[in-house]
Amino acid sequence: MADLSTNIAGVPLPNVFFNASGVWCQHEHELQALLESQSGSLITKSATFEPREGNPSPRYLPIPNGSINSMGLPNEGYEYYLNYARKFDYSHTKPLFISLSGLSLADNVKMVEAFVAADLPCMLEINFSCPNVPGKPQLGYDIEAMDNALATLAPLVKKPFGIKLPPYFDIAHFDQVAGVCQKYDNLAFLTCVNSVGNGLAIDFETETALIKPKDGFGGLGGAMILNTALANVNAFHRRLPGKQVIGVGGVTSGKEAFLHILAGASAVQIGTQLKEEGPALFERLNKELSDIMMAKGYNSIEDFRGKVKTL
Repeated sequence: MADLSTNIAGVPLPNVFFNASGVWCQHEHELQALLESQSGSLITKSATFEPREGNPSPRYLPIPNGSINSMGLPNEGYEYYLNYARKFDYSHTKPLFISLSGLSLADNVKMVEAFVAADLPCMLEINFSCPNVPGKPQLGYDIEAMDNALATLAPLVKKPFGIKLPPYFDIAHFDQVAGVCQKYDNLAFLTCVNSVGNGLAIDFETETALIKPKDGFGGLGGAMILNTALANVNAFHRRLPGKQVIGVGGVTSGKEAFLHILAGASAVQIGTQLKEEGPALFERLNKELSDIMMAKGYNSIEDFRGKVKTL
């Protein structure tokens, strides 16, 4: 096989693949399944300060070419994931990432301070991009608020950390967000992208929205968002050469993973396809990506990472 290993902020991963936060990671038994799979890492469900039930069901459905969801951050509360991180076996070849998604800056501060005080080798990813909490806009679309949050959180975290971003659709927004990120040296990686917010799926026969929360509005994921995800990965790879990008969105096979890396991703997270296929997916993805690399004559991901050609 080709060498699929990578690193994020100097932390080695045996291969580029892991789950997108939100999928297969709310409870310990799901995280254990990821540990036992052929993923290269694992990340926990985005944690809020208090446990949350999330939005009413139905709140996730596969749809043609992807999925729609309005989960509403169901999770066990940050202390659950802090306790998991405390007992995690860090001698394992897979590193542990922890996702935090406070409903306020004050909540994020309290959660970050708790993890810093615990002094664990896990890596934090702060989610600035949940589109499915009623009444709570995405921080990633308020550039000034995101800057203020990073100005508060980056000095608290001290060590390298990352942020999860929504998809951007305007060149000016790529420039503005990159400008903010450049200001914080220990902001080591950007995870791009979260779901494309507030799509609407309607059943043709019943003339009814497919999911219940927010009058049927929910985040779009899966194959349909691949090209948006690739654009965001490449935009930030080009603008932030000193930082890394984790690509997520539209990966159903090794081919899309290859494209994410070609666009500049240092690792690749899987959401919708993992939800549909389960953790056995990682064995297939590793083989498919390796086969593609060998067919193209690439020995490692650094042979082609970020080297997409333009006309």
